[in-house]
Amino acid sequence: MSDQQVDHGKRTWLIATSCAGAVGGVATAVPFVSTFTPSERAKAAGAAVEADISGLKPGEKMTVEWRGKPVWIVRRTPEQLAALNGTEGQLADPNSDRKAYPTPDYAKNGHRSIKPEYFVGVGICSHLGCSPSDKFQAGPQPSLPDDWHGGFLCPCHGSTFDLAGRVFKNKPAPDNLEVPPHMYLSDAKILIGEDKKA
Repeated sequence: MSDQQVDHGKRTWLIATSCAGAVGGVATAVPFVSTFTPSERAKAAGAAVEADISGLKPGEKMTVEWRGKPVWIVRRTPEQLAALNGTEGQLADPNSDRKAYPTPDYAKNGHRSIKPEYFVGVGICSHLGCSPSDKFQAGPQPSLPDDWHGGFLCPCHGSTFDLAGRVFKNKPAPDNLEVPPHMYLSDAKILIGEDKKA
């Protein structure tokens, strides 16, 4: 046995203060670490939003919120992509040249997207701010032309958009749907609100 006496009071005091210090450290660290995730206010102000598209099947659409606006991510089928080429003569701004909603350079193409399969657009009509409805099925339908190839219909005043968000001629909407800044983090994740790596 050791010749030194153990001071049980001192040992208890050291253990108690160490535990209290550890609890205090965790209590301080949790709020600090939580500041790394954007607050709801920051998200509304424009913080980038990540979207997982791994479960999105061809012909489906998902919606995420960015800056308080609905952002649509549509995974187009090969048939829907092919149909985009046949409507250019009917569109008001087929090349996205108008400046009301500046289109990013990577979306200044016939499919208005980085990857042809996916369309990313703000789901707000450029006329009065209504949200258009999905009309993905091709063919004659109420309020749509007989040669409809699929796209979006704004129910408020009848503006129609193709599956690249381009507005048709002679409609109340003055511009195409906005393409927000975005980039692919991987094949399964899109970051909406940023298009440059820091």
